[in-house]
Amino acid sequence: MAAVSIGGAAKNTAKRGKQKNKNHHTPPLDQRNLLSLVTSATSLAHSFLSQNDLLLLPSQTLTLETLLSSASSALSPLLVHSSPPPPQPPPPPPPQECWFRRFLSSSAAGDSPWRHAFRMSEHSFSILLSILSPFLSSAIPSIPPNYALAAAIYRLAHGATYKAVGRRFGMDSAEACRAFYAVCKWVNDKLGSLFELRSDMARIVGGFGWISLPNCCGVLGFGRFGVSGEMLGPNGSLLVQALVDSEGRFLDVSAGWPSTVKPEAIFRQSKLYLGVEESRELLNGPVHELSDGNALPQYILGESCFPLLPWLLTPYVRSNEEEEKAFNSAHGRAMGLVGTAFARVRARWQLLSREWKEECVEFLPFVVVTGCLLNNFLIKCSEPLPDDNVGCLREEELLQVFEGLVDESGERIRDVLATHLSRVSLRR
Repeated sequence: MAAVSIGGAAKNTAKRGKQKNKNHHTPPLDQRNLLSLVTSATSLAHSFLSQNDLLLLPSQTLTLETLLSSASSALSPLLVHSSPPPPQPPPPPPPQECWFRRFLSSSAAGDSPWRHAFRMSEHSFSILLSILSPFLSSAIPSIPPNYALAAAIYRLAHGATYKAVGRRFGMDSAEACRAFYAVCKWVNDKLGSLFELRSDMARIVGGFGWISLPNCCGVLGFGRFGVSGEMLGPNGSLLVQALVDSEGRFLDVSAGWPSTVKPEAIFRQSKLYLGVEESRELLNGPVHELSDGNALPQYILGESCFPLLPWLLTPYVRSNEEEEKAFNSAHGRAMGLVGTAFARVRARWQLLSREWKEECVEFLPFVVVTGCLLNNFLIKCSEPLPDDNVGCLREEELLQVFEGLVDESGERIRDVLATHLSRVSLRR
């Protein structure tokens, strides 16, 4: 009897399982009605977005598109055995109907829409286009140069996917990708002179003179750009060594170093180091005579992870004397220029504020240099800087004190500058 009882229970359980499985695949009437309403609402939202995208900020349209796409993906498995079919985003419009075409002909003229969309005014965009247009026409003849440039800048500014970029500029994803990397290549090739360490030393030195750092030629530090995956280990990233001036311009950039490499090793392999130590092309200008009669050669300031050299002045490890405290205080304020410069690049170019996929990491240094050059270009065009509250990040884990031999000449020059800075602080 017990065996029969168990067998009956098993049959009943199997029957209920089949019924449950059937209900899973075919939603009841009320549920189908609800799915139909949600599907209709999602489709209407797609339609509304495509008709009103010029009235919304790019960040708003990208966020709505992402949410609608997620909603469509979530609804798809529920609608396999019911109707209507799951909503799908509209296909990319032809070039003559795309967002950028409508943006250009929109009555909402003025710099504000351009700055929201491309982080620059229409005038600055036109200057950049005039520089790059001949080369873009040759590299990607199937895409008008203004469309290629706008698509690339839009992706850089908002971190948009190639699919989202293509939808706005009448391209498919592959064309959007080609446009992006073509623009990056020609920005690197044609705007490279905007790293002005070799060409505009008088302006650079004069700028630091205004902040009481005579004969200073820049501030040297690091930026960190996150990379997902296991290739670079936990919290892996690429390091970018950069020299910046008193206005936040990048003067020299060495990009693409794994975070596993020591800062000193990066420094000694950089073109900046080789240009000073080997070719003697850099920092060989006139000395500056201080009021106490001491001579101060051209120099740059660097973090404590760098070696102290006659031309690279790092902070005192333990500042006990007033002169040492004055130097470290001025040095700390100056080092903030590097963090602020990188923070502004990330704020303007949102693509660089995100963690990069491991499989794309080889392109990241190329894109970082593009962002730094465009930063310099827009400063030159007198474009407004991103909000000053962007934050200033110094890579604290990089700031271990250099443990190599101490350069006596570097110590003497640092002491000369420290004495000068203590006198300046006393006069204030």
